[in-house]
Amino acid sequence: MKNSMSDSSVYRRPLSCGTLSVTPNCPIELLDELFDIAERRNPKRAFLFVSKVLGRHIPVSPKKMRETYQKLARQFPDSLEGPILFIGMAETAVGLGAGVFDEVKNHYQQAIYLTSTRHPIDNGELLCEFKENHSHATDHLLYLPKTAEQRQWVKYAKTVVLIDDEATTGNTFINLLSALREEGGLAHIEQVITVTLTDWSGNAIAERAPLPIKTLSLVQGKWQWDADPNAPLPVMPNVNITASGQVAITGKQSWGRLGMTAPANDLGLAIKASVDEKILVLGSGEFVWEPFLLAERLEKQGAIVKYSATTRSPISTNFAIQSAITFTDNYGLGIPNFVYNVAHQQFDRILLCCETPTESIDSQLIEALNKVAPIVEVISYD
Repeated sequence: MKNSMSDSSVYRRPLSCGTLSVTPNCPIELLDELFDIAERRNPKRAFLFVSKVLGRHIPVSPKKMRETYQKLARQFPDSLEGPILFIGMAETAVGLGAGVFDEVKNHYQQAIYLTSTRHPIDNGELLCEFKENHSHATDHLLYLPKTAEQRQWVKYAKTVVLIDDEATTGNTFINLLSALREEGGLAHIEQVITVTLTDWSGNAIAERAPLPIKTLSLVQGKWQWDADPNAPLPVMPNVNITASGQVAITGKQSWGRLGMTAPANDLGLAIKASVDEKILVLGSGEFVWEPFLLAERLEKQGAIVKYSATTRSPISTNFAIQSAITFTDNYGLGIPNFVYNVAHQQFDRILLCCETPTESIDSQLIEALNKVAPIVEVISYD
């Protein structure tokens, strides 16, 4: 990521429809370790911070991802008033939220992790809905856990921890907090902690929040977008669907949609890796935490492992996105999904993990992955 400014305190990236400027609270060189910039195929927001440590749009080693969770975890207070409700944002921050929760959960009593979702749950009890207005998929659902004890922790939560990959305006956090208190009826919240990889929102969240806010992130700063008035607006494919598809979710709901206090860590237990075997583990959509734990186990066996995931986020192929595979989703919604920065690489084996039956995977995706690795396996709980 090259800074096109002579001013070393400001990173500026010209894109096809405008210029993004970022003024961080750290040396510019640190930004290069954390993210690059790409162009969204989204007229509501034309740019995207593409994380190099998240494991979503750029394949990353599980070790580096775990180190990121630990860096954020070290910023948490020694004590927090419980019960404590952690919430990870679908789809990009489901794994980030689970990773941060995994690192801090043993320090606090009555801590529970929930994820928002865009997949309605049969027989699930909705806690609240909220909007991510700038997103390619605006609607989020948040469900109550199944067990009575965990429901009590949610309902009587005194501390809420909201986790997303980045905060640009803080609007989504404010929308979620409002939904929790008004629609969800969470009347006992005393403090809120926001956790992000990068926080460009300044004081916007604290100024607008009705409760005390503590913000944790790896980098903070401010941003400015100067749109080119003559540039054509990007065309966004129709991925803004929050609905049940024609394919049933058969995987265990043990990682956040219905609450998690500890991971099952049981996906692909029989899979073994050879020393120095180059393996890519792919999660799918929101199903990313158990696949990550599988990737971490294989890395500890001596394999050279990278982790990434499929996504419904439409991004142009340029800048941080060197390659893209397009295919149809595995939930039967009929919407396009994508795998980024994989098609130009080579691996010995690819493990594609899903929470739907193996036959739900689009053959186009399998064919594309077979050009990247001689062995492609679909891993599920079937």
